[in-house]
Amino acid sequence: MKKVLIISPHFPPVNAADMHRVRQSLPYFKDNGWEATVLYVSPEFVEMAKDPNLIKSIPTDVKCFGVEAFSTTYTRKLGLGNLGLRAFLQLYKKGNKLIKQEKFDLIYFSTTMFACMPLGRLWKKKFNIPFILDIQDPWRNDYYLTVPKEEQPPKFWFAYNLDKTLEKLTLPYADGLLAVSKGYIQTLKDRYPSIKNIPEKVLTFGAAEKDFDILPELNLPKNIKLDPEKLNFVYVGRGGSDMQISLNLLFTSFKEGLDTNSDFNRCKFWFIGTSYAPDGEGAKTIKPLADKIGVGDYVEEITDRKPYFEVLNLLKSSDAIIIPGSEDQNYTASKLYPNILAKKPLLCVFHSNSSVVSNVRILNAGKLVLFNETDAKEQCASALQELVNTLPYTPNTNWEAFKPFTAQAMTKQQTDFFNEVIN
Repeated sequence: MKKVLIISPHFPPVNAADMHRVRQSLPYFKDNGWEATVLYVSPEFVEMAKDPNLIKSIPTDVKCFGVEAFSTTYTRKLGLGNLGLRAFLQLYKKGNKLIKQEKFDLIYFSTTMFACMPLGRLWKKKFNIPFILDIQDPWRNDYYLTVPKEEQPPKFWFAYNLDKTLEKLTLPYADGLLAVSKGYIQTLKDRYPSIKNIPEKVLTFGAAEKDFDILPELNLPKNIKLDPEKLNFVYVGRGGSDMQISLNLLFTSFKEGLDTNSDFNRCKFWFIGTSYAPDGEGAKTIKPLADKIGVGDYVEEITDRKPYFEVLNLLKSSDAIIIPGSEDQNYTASKLYPNILAKKPLLCVFHSNSSVVSNVRILNAGKLVLFNETDAKEQCASALQELVNTLPYTPNTNWEAFKPFTAQAMTKQQTDFFNEVIN
């Protein structure tokens, strides 16, 4: 049995999108010849929503070790809130101890807390253990260099230059790259020619069918009550300026539909968990656009992130699910497969180059609008019209074709990649 040390600062009960690959894979590692040990940051040091039910999905025989992090009470005085930085020293010390105690074959970083990834270089130099980076988002994100200053995230220049420096110190020493998008890998290999020949693997997040199996057992609160008199279109996930094109297309098409189809008056759009900021502090990025276009009365935006299983319940309670895509052609919505498992009509508004497009087509899982095509407006109007006219219905998803996208199948691909890297 080979051993992997997984670095995932976010971990249950923390409700963060970037820990789900690890969470979903843990039940299947041993079946594929790997014993996993997880190093994470204890939840009391993480400023994100918690969902205690997530702990129920973690196998009891997996060794998991939490570390402390410097409190934001002090670090924010220095302008630092990044969890990867706040826990860097603690992760390093605990990692040293674990590596000395056990003979790990591989170190695997699966997180968007990129600031902790330089630990891979340090441990490789100290213990001669190869490491893999799981790139779920761009580390050094050049996208915001192309937008007006007012659309850039807070403290953008500090964060950008820090990411640029840490990425440069880390990537040339990586032994393998796993990513949700081929474009992310290609960008890094173009930027750092010395790693052009290291193993790579494109792997989206899997679909955790077990999560839906245990839903009926949970006594979940209904903090968000969808309107039973309306057709509720639900999106759960982040917002942001890079989604303005897809959202603008959606809202303008809907506004035109209001003028021609009285059934559109029954629609209500819900955008939930659109900000990564602590509860109550998130800035709305979607409702202001809807207000500007003139459909604000039909749109509700809740920036606070909601517990994972409560989200699954919301998806199952919806009449239809919408997923707006990013301007970034490499953007892959990790939420795609849970949305498909909810077995509700699905409307995806994406760039034609996104992997979401081919996957939705293969699975016959929903309607697609390609916002970069010349007839995008007609596509969107037609898709909305058809949805409103035919709801409710259950999509005719190709579940046989869906099997390779399950968490169990994805974990097999993951461990095959581990074997390729260490060999």
